Amino acid sequence: MALPDAFLPLMDLPSSLQERLQHIETRCRDALVQADERAGREEMDPPGEAWAALSESRRAQLARVLAVSDFAADVLVRHSAWLLQLDADAELDAAPDRATLDGWLADALDGVDSEEQLHAALRRFRNARLLGIVWRDLARPAGHTMWDTAASVSRLAECCLEGALGWLEQHLAPRWGLPAPCADGTPQRLVVLGMGKLGAGELNLSSDIDLIFAFPEKGTTQGGRREYDHQEYFTRLGQKLIAALDAPTADGFVFRVDMRLRPLGDGGPLVGSFAMLASYYQDQGREWERYAMLKARPVAGDLDAGRELLESLRPFVYRKYLDFGAIESLREMKALINREVRRRGMDENIKLGPGGIREVEFVVQAFQLIRGGRDTELQVTSLRQALAHLPELELLPQAVVDELEPDYVFLRDLEHVLQALDDRQTQTLPSAAIDQERVALGMSHDGWCFEDWPALMAHLGETRERIRRHFDAVIAEPEADEEDAPAETPEGREAASRRVPLSEWRALWRGELDDDEAREQLAEAGFDDVAGALRRVAALRQSRAVQGMQRIGFERLDALMPLLLDAAADSEAPTVALERVLPLIEAVLRRTAYLALLRENPDALEHLMHLCGASPWIAEQLARHPVLLDELLTPATLYSPADKARLADELRQALTRLPEDDEEARLEALRVFKHAQVLHVAASDIAGARTLMKVSDYLTFIAEVVLERVLGMAWRHLVRKHGCPQRHDGSRAAAEAPAFLIVGYGKLGGIELGYGSDLDLVFLHDGALQGTTDGPRPIDNSVFYTRLGQRIIHLLTAVTPAGALYEVDMRLRPSGNAGLLVTSLDAFAEYQRHEAWTWEHQALVRARVVAGSEGLAERFTAVRGEVLGRERDPGRLRDEVVAMRHKMREHLGSRADDREAGRFDIKQDAGGMVDIEFLCQYAVLALSHAEPALLEWSDNMRLIETLEATRHLSGDQARQLHDAYLAYRDTSHRRALAKASGTVDEAPFHVHREAVKALWRAWLEPGGDD
Repeated sequence: MALPDAFLPLMDLPSSLQERLQHIETRCRDALVQADERAGREEMDPPGEAWAALSESRRAQLARVLAVSDFAADVLVRHSAWLLQLDADAELDAAPDRATLDGWLADALDGVDSEEQLHAALRRFRNARLLGIVWRDLARPAGHTMWDTAASVSRLAECCLEGALGWLEQHLAPRWGLPAPCADGTPQRLVVLGMGKLGAGELNLSSDIDLIFAFPEKGTTQGGRREYDHQEYFTRLGQKLIAALDAPTADGFVFRVDMRLRPLGDGGPLVGSFAMLASYYQDQGREWERYAMLKARPVAGDLDAGRELLESLRPFVYRKYLDFGAIESLREMKALINREVRRRGMDENIKLGPGGIREVEFVVQAFQLIRGGRDTELQVTSLRQALAHLPELELLPQAVVDELEPDYVFLRDLEHVLQALDDRQTQTLPSAAIDQERVALGMSHDGWCFEDWPALMAHLGETRERIRRHFDAVIAEPEADEEDAPAETPEGREAASRRVPLSEWRALWRGELDDDEAREQLAEAGFDDVAGALRRVAALRQSRAVQGMQRIGFERLDALMPLLLDAAADSEAPTVALERVLPLIEAVLRRTAYLALLRENPDALEHLMHLCGASPWIAEQLARHPVLLDELLTPATLYSPADKARLADELRQALTRLPEDDEEARLEALRVFKHAQVLHVAASDIAGARTLMKVSDYLTFIAEVVLERVLGMAWRHLVRKHGCPQRHDGSRAAAEAPAFLIVGYGKLGGIELGYGSDLDLVFLHDGALQGTTDGPRPIDNSVFYTRLGQRIIHLLTAVTPAGALYEVDMRLRPSGNAGLLVTSLDAFAEYQRHEAWTWEHQALVRARVVAGSEGLAERFTAVRGEVLGRERDPGRLRDEVVAMRHKMREHLGSRADDREAGRFDIKQDAGGMVDIEFLCQYAVLALSHAEPALLEWSDNMRLIETLEATRHLSGDQARQLHDAYLAYRDTSHRRALAKASGTVDEAPFHVHREAVKALWRAWLEPGGDD
């Protein structure tokens, strides 16, 4: 007999494994003899012929596979011919693709005409395919990895599900009929959602398959001997599909089926309509079901309908905000698992035990649940794909992923070997010595090499220790009383001696201290208004909103408040910080994931206190837009605003994740982006990390990037409906290149935006006066551009949950509010040449293109230069500028009682900011015909520098204007962050003010008074 020769390459195995192979040899011989006897043949073929046909390398692989896997041995004992067939089909070296699998199964089911025959055919098909999978997993042909094994098992499950379902539908149709089509005429089929590792496409060798059944619409079946309500039809069909796969027969089973992840589990209906599922998850869906739905994927039946169903459920799974409440849920799930592990003595379980497979999955899925709504790259069912995205999203260091991924692969490889032993769903390490030897052999391949069981266990211990460390870093409880931490320095010991333990803050929050104790504690912690702080905390605790919170929400608040009070006590002004932060807490009582965010991230809480203590404007912005709390998680970017190129790239990436036609979502993303970036600027401003000029630069960059995107959105919207307009030269504007300009005036044009500045805009186009668009619903060019301007304004000013983008002022367009909303560049040029007032030319000094066509921008710049560079009558120009300035002071300057009290409006009073702006504007209008360099800039600082370079200002005069303007603008920024008016004590600005007034008199009012 040739079988023993197959084992020669492994004769150096331990004697126990050699004995095992000899035992398998005997079983094979006996089985072949019995098979021939049953066939009634008088003479048998030599039983070793099938094995003799194998190559030497195949014999070596065979010995290895049989030494490890009882499943493989049992299959080959019963079906020896399968091995040669698998070899002939190259299935021992490479997994067949899905189309090949489907073809093979269709052949296997051809002629099957009863459910009993279906069950037998499915099981034989499955066992043959699984034999090939086990062979490849243990023999490891070139390039084969754990991921290939997992993908092969997943494909096999999907193929069997679809094959069985299709056969059952056809077989039952004469009796039961087929479901009525949907309202739109689409045929209805059962939708089979794969959950867990099946949904991920990463099944293990002997895995259960978790399924959810659904159907699109209610109705009754048609064409059968009797009608069934869709609910009953799909329930019966689902039951038969489960039996086809799960029922044990003489041939075993196909896949064990678990339906407990469906709504209400075993107590709920087996199948649900789309409407029922949507209602359930919206109203009753629990946190663990969000976790389960992360991996949901249509695997059989109507795949398109399944994808539509999952798309409708996406908001349930992925929150728009960062959902740190998900960590608590995962923590609770892990605690339940740990208790079960301890109760049942399962520490040796490599899936559920410490540092096991489940902990890697929890790490990855925590980030998916927390950030998947924002970082849509994480909206994938595959753990491998999600893990690969974490470093690029800066959620985990690459070094951590470089440890987690191979450690996970090792555990899954080990899991596969354990299950290959006997085709049994197990993750428990064996206790029998012979099985330990088999597992060590199965784990010794190209990826790993272990001399014996102790060597394997040593590596396993190191692996689990690394995984547990990374798991704790992400999932472990954040709250650890810092009162127990050692104070290593004198300063630390002094701070520790003053520090109130968290347990005491918890008692104060819960109202467990009497008034005297509470007041004393607050006073010792540095609160100056003790009574006010105590009253404010008590008011929150006793408020109707808090009393009406659901259990999980209140638990999050109760866990956060001691940490918040502690952080407030650590801030520079505890009472102020607490007073400013509590409105934010009140604002998020119904969105408790933000409470979890602050609890889970002590550093974020510290940044929150610092920023709110420094600026009521920031505190108000955070309370109004809690989504901005997400920004506190990354201090590296919080205090480092992006430059324009990075801003544009970040906004592009954020919008790329959203469907092109989902304008509401894109608009919401724009607003969140804008508010977040402004917060970064304000944080860096408060931290003193950016100069005043840089602060205005960054605020201006944000507006420009947003305007460019808004113009693109509005343009594409109009072009889709009406086509492209005709240009003034007769050509057509390109669908992706707006023949349009947004011109910024005022602070936007002068690159001097402040917090909360509105945008002074003018819209110009390049369209022909006569002509229409070329789309399916053509409109006149003028109508197209008017609607474009209206849409831009709508996108900028519409209020969404994230607020509005900007307030917009269009009064500087030609003829002001009485003029057209959008003007052609030619008409704009004519107006500026012949009709514009001097104050409109002053405004044009601060104008520049901020978004739109580059070619059109060059033409605008030429028009601006021509208009501003005209030679003007100096006396008339001076009179008109002075008259306008006096009129502004009269209407906008400080009141008489403020002036008498020594108060000064740094913007509008004489010697203030606007005087400097008027001086610069006058200089451009009066001098640029002789000094073209003055036409290059729209911002006052560089205009002052140019006036000095051209000797129209002395060095001292330029420095005085420069210093005064910076002082005024810096104060304006600070007052805006403090939500204070622009009227200040005059004394600190007296020198600046007098220098500006002196230059004003010298240039514009010789001999005049103040």
